[in-house]
Amino acid sequence: MNETDLFNRLLILRTPKIGPVKYNDLIQKFGGADNVVAMLTPDDSIRDCVLREMEYAHKLNIHYICDDMVEYPAMLRKMKNHPPVISVRGNIKTLTKNAIGIVGTRHATVAGMEFTFDLARQFAEHDFAVVSGMAMGTDTAAHRGALNAGGNSQTIAVLAGGVDNVWPLENESLYWEIVARGAVISEMPVGFSPKAQNFVQRNHLIAGIAEQLILGEADMKSGSMTTARFAIESNRTVWAIPSHPSDSRAAGPNSLIKSGVAKLCNGASDFFAVNKNIPDGVKNEKKFDSENPILDALGTIPVSESVLSEIVKKTISEIKSVLVVMELQGLVRKVDGGYIRA
Repeated sequence: MNETDLFNRLLILRTPKIGPVKYNDLIQKFGGADNVVAMLTPDDSIRDCVLREMEYAHKLNIHYICDDMVEYPAMLRKMKNHPPVISVRGNIKTLTKNAIGIVGTRHATVAGMEFTFDLARQFAEHDFAVVSGMAMGTDTAAHRGALNAGGNSQTIAVLAGGVDNVWPLENESLYWEIVARGAVISEMPVGFSPKAQNFVQRNHLIAGIAEQLILGEADMKSGSMTTARFAIESNRTVWAIPSHPSDSRAAGPNSLIKSGVAKLCNGASDFFAVNKNIPDGVKNEKKFDSENPILDALGTIPVSESVLSEIVKKTISEIKSVLVVMELQGLVRKVDGGYIRA
């Protein structure tokens, strides 16, 4: 695609009140992006804005992928009202792989994150790209599990803002790992800071890219349940990881299993033969013999102070005091996203 064609497509999409549906209607009616632009006659401010965006994207080595290009995710192209253009930072080839979506709550339990981490690693080892939203908790565990498998093109992070907008900031190092070894994508303009409604669009994108979706811990009103709804509406197979019914984070997946719209996910063995001879470097390092509830709650996945506070039923100030001592003792280590066992 030449720069003029890309410019015209972005010019249409950046015109107020034009989204994927209106865009496609206009293209079909007028026969091409250049004809649509001639009809719209966008003013100079919109043209200048698109030019600045394209120049900024080029400077950051960000690419635009249109839905008529071979690099555009095949499953997303089949989804109703898919974005005509997405931006990508990282390895574009990642978008051509078979993809599995894994989503869940930001306030996941340690057990839930470790289960997700191992599941994502198994998928990556079987050459799937793991798709998630780069939020804390379940999403982080999914991305890190995929990266733990080694190699490149193992994970796709879908952002609610522009692909240059790192969110949440606690996951900045994860963002750069994904850029280096996978792909960060968005349908929003480069340089765009997300608003609340944009996270629904992000969830729609995750559901569209994934051939199947796995829902981890999630309460009934969570964004992850919205992602599952989008996947169901698009005739994707949805799996749900069950959890203890007394925990509100089990309400989402358990309800989908009970209603029959999601399959019960017991682990990687539901999808392929699992290699039980896991190398020592990726085995679960967590131990439960410390008699220290905070230390027992930590493993190889970062856990934030707020989540630790919920798990061990202590105030955040109490948690911080204990963590300082444990860090000095060499028992824990602070990383992006929280603390892990040292």
